[in-house]
Amino acid sequence: VQLQACGGGLVQTGGSLRLSCAASGRAVSSYVMGWFRQAPGKEREFVAATSWSGSGGTTNYLDSVKDRFTVSRDNAENTVYLQMSSLKPEDTAVYYCAANSRGSWPSSRSRDYDYWGQGTLVTVSS
Repeated sequence: VQLQACGGGLVQTGGSLRLSCAASGRAVSSYVMGWFRQAPGKEREFVAATSWSGSGGTTNYLDSVKDRFTVSRDNAENTVYLQMSSLKPEDTAVYYCAANSRGSWPSSRSRDYDYWGQGTLVTVSS
């Protein structure tokens, strides 16, 4: 599975961005799909994840983004999205999408994910 993330950019505080992550090589409709981020000088952290949508799906969020970010997926397009609104300077980071082929719960642990995209940079100016 190859993952290609895009949609990052420069945005002002309070603005919005939508990240996309397109999967190729295999259908990921049954995979848990997640987003992680890494800010300069910091460790990578979990942002959001969604399980497969066959029975409605389940989402999981980092507490600090719970009311501002929304993770969704389009299984027909083999794509997962991260809609980010009310962005803050502390959201500045490289955002990575990831796929977990073995689990059913949208885990926040990076070690549960076996495929990773290349990252897209989000910069929020104050």
